[in-house]
Amino acid sequence: MLTEFSIIPIGIGSSIGDQIAEVLKIVDASGLPYRINPMGTVVEGEWDDIMKLIKKCHETVLKTGERVITTISIDDRKGKPNRIKEKIKSIERRIGKSLKK
Repeated sequence: MLTEFSIIPIGIGSSIGDQIAEVLKIVDASGLPYRINPMGTVVEGEWDDIMKLIKKCHETVLKTGERVITTISIDDRKGKPNRIKEKIKSIERRIGKSLKK
């Protein structure tokens, strides 16, 4: 299962970099395959492991403020392992070149 999530702390000022850095420390320590992008993080794994991770990240950010918005998008496809890399490779094969990552 691939899951993209983003966490937005509300009411802490205009910079959220410190809170996002804490989230990414948690994601990195989880041992799950992941990729960050400017708007969120993609994680690959089993449902329970991913939901536990997102909950931990959400609760960590909530400790530093009064409000947090967490957005989750799930792509669950049976029988397709290593989708975090293979999904991109599939598109690159179709267009005949590597994309910016």
